[in-house]
Amino acid sequence: MKNTRQTQINTHRDAWIEINLESAAHNVKEFRQNIPDNIKILGVVKADAYGHGAAMLAPIMLASGIDMLGVASIDEGLDLRREKIDCDILVVGAVPVWSFEIAAENNIEISIFSETHINACKQAYERTGIKPEVHIKLDTGMNRIGLEPDKAVDFIKKVQMCDFINLKGIFSHLANAESAKRTQKQLECWNNIISQINTDGLLLHILNTAGSMTYKNVTHNMVRMGIALYGLCPDLDNKLLFMPELKQVMGLKGRITNIHNMPEGSGISYGYTYIADKEVKVATIPIGYADGVPRALSNKICGEINGVKIKQIGNITMDQMMFDITGIDAVEGDIITLLDDNELSVDNWAKILNTINYELTCRLKVRLPRIYVR
Repeated sequence: MKNTRQTQINTHRDAWIEINLESAAHNVKEFRQNIPDNIKILGVVKADAYGHGAAMLAPIMLASGIDMLGVASIDEGLDLRREKIDCDILVVGAVPVWSFEIAAENNIEISIFSETHINACKQAYERTGIKPEVHIKLDTGMNRIGLEPDKAVDFIKKVQMCDFINLKGIFSHLANAESAKRTQKQLECWNNIISQINTDGLLLHILNTAGSMTYKNVTHNMVRMGIALYGLCPDLDNKLLFMPELKQVMGLKGRITNIHNMPEGSGISYGYTYIADKEVKVATIPIGYADGVPRALSNKICGEINGVKIKQIGNITMDQMMFDITGIDAVEGDIITLLDDNELSVDNWAKILNTINYELTCRLKVRLPRIYVR
């Protein structure tokens, strides 16, 4: 294992997130080889690359086949610009009108979908002399933000006539990509709108990770890749066009800070949710719910030490958690792995909590230092 930039030596915690850059590059290449060459890929790095570290992951993605990046806010785009990321960047969410000027000055593309946005673009151009670069957001069924379908064609044509706007693309979001019936309605709405406008030179994107793996006969020339770039797959029941071999990018590890024996019949941690039915050898690591590991996982997950699976016991506390290492030869300072690319996956945690893997990777970024490895 080769460390890059940040190493275990310069972190002052006995717990860390390990990000495998080689796996990130592998995941991009898996999609690039399964998507036609004439289709571009936008890599979504919002929420600090889903908790993985956007500044470090962005160059890897771009070098591996990603064409442009997507963020959730102007601030996220500015963070990338400060890191000298000079590719096209699109804010896929709503942008406050008072930041249109900042976006233009920093070559950050924004989403627009109202008359107010058109007026704000004009004002930004008059102040800066720079045409805001925009993508028009359509609401084809997500019911979150975007143009209503019956207003879309007229709005798009109006923007195309504005000499103070540089229209770069048109896009929408799939609300339920795992449901072919529901998604088909959205795709029909999308195709109908796109068929009525001049799309020369425009980027057209509605398919997300799941959509790119599932649906054909969609008018588009770019797809947006999100969670799969990080080695995790959305839930899919549909017949797939392809199934990439993904590698989980994120790992989670902690060093043992204490080992002791707990007598039979004694409890551990707050609330004594675990009572020992025999003498138990306990190892403690400094990772807790303040680091993003949900307390609801208490007594339900496993770790691994020296190639052996071990059970987490007792309630996960704010800063620490305990494991049963009975019968295992271990000493303080040994590493316990909570997440890796093998059996200890984020998907396992998501299944236990009845949530999605996206939520969990985004949580794991609060206090834990990231260590980047190849």
